[in-house]
Amino acid sequence: MASRAYSIPNILTYGRILCVPLIVLCFFVEGRLQSSDFARWAAVWIFVIASISDFFDGYLARIWNQTSNIGRMLDPIADKLLIASILLLVAADGTIAGWSLWAAIIILCREILVSGLREYLAELKVSVPVTRIAKWKTTVQMVAIAFLLAGPAGDKVLPYTTQIGIVLLWIAAILTMYTGYDYFRAGLKHIVNEE
Repeated sequence: MASRAYSIPNILTYGRILCVPLIVLCFFVEGRLQSSDFARWAAVWIFVIASISDFFDGYLARIWNQTSNIGRMLDPIADKLLIASILLLVAADGTIAGWSLWAAIIILCREILVSGLREYLAELKVSVPVTRIAKWKTTVQMVAIAFLLAGPAGDKVLPYTTQIGIVLLWIAAILTMYTGYDYFRAGLKHIVNEE
């Protein structure tokens, strides 16, 4: 069992969790250096590497038959830590503000709702499969966050980088509401049956 904990898929998941403080550090450095583009681009590349590892940890675990309980537990936690921390960072530094904050709030609230629902359903031995539209939502969300992380540094290279990120964030928020409702509806059947 110890060998499963240190399998390559799980090491990729641990690495994704370690990316969170590294990205936070980039924003701290950016603030200290008065808008250092290098720090912003470093955060983007760390996030891109983390996002790629998200695909490979699940893929490799399946093809190498290395799925484990720790991997199943930590994989969604790593994703949520990454998304939540970055949304808080780009909100704190003003990359997203005003109405666009609502898109971030919708995404965060859905993540909490679905996590709670999955935890409850796990006690009932019920699993809710990930739908294709939920995978699309994740993809759009990751691309949006990459654009928002680039933010002002990205605007110098590709005009409207931040605005593209905000539009994609709203698309992700709409997909998030739909998939959140989908999960809730599927879970509600089991909750009602238990009463």
